[in-house]
Amino acid sequence: MSRVSSVKRHLSEAQVKAKITTAPTVRCQQKWMIIYNALVDPRPASAIAKHTATSLRTVHQVIADYNRAGESALQPRTRPGKNPGAYLSFAQEATFLEAFHEPAKHGHLTTIQAIQTDFETKVGTAVAPSTIYRLLERHGWRKLAPRPYHPEGDKAAQAAFKQTFQTWFKQPSQTVQRRTTVPL
Repeated sequence: MSRVSSVKRHLSEAQVKAKITTAPTVRCQQKWMIIYNALVDPRPASAIAKHTATSLRTVHQVIADYNRAGESALQPRTRPGKNPGAYLSFAQEATFLEAFHEPAKHGHLTTIQAIQTDFETKVGTAVAPSTIYRLLERHGWRKLAPRPYHPEGDKAAQAAFKQTFQTWFKQPSQTVQRRTTVPL
């Protein structure tokens, strides 16, 4: 016979019902329904899981969290901004990148390594290069590469060179010599 799952009485039945109706997400509502079932009708976790349409593991986890920490264990985690794990806010990132605009105007190259070292000193921790690439993408920076041709190049001279190049440079013969090995 399975063990009966019950919860500590941190809240009354009426308070748990109110939590079910005011839950901000369906997942929170499901968790409060698990607590309500265990509070009103203690029974095996498998029966509660079947009744609330959740997994057995979820029932065990929710009941254990509620018994340990009470109401606060079931509250959804608040996310203060768009990216709470960010090192800097969007405005702080923009002001950080301002320092790299001036050298670029004078023709100096800005590399990811330079931006990364300055960023690491600003935030006080090591970051991956992908963090810098995402930062630059967020602010509309793009990777610039050299032009494939010189802007002052003479197209006619290039075409003439292509015609005469084959006579200057002969490719090595296509015959392959067989290497023989001599046993020692």
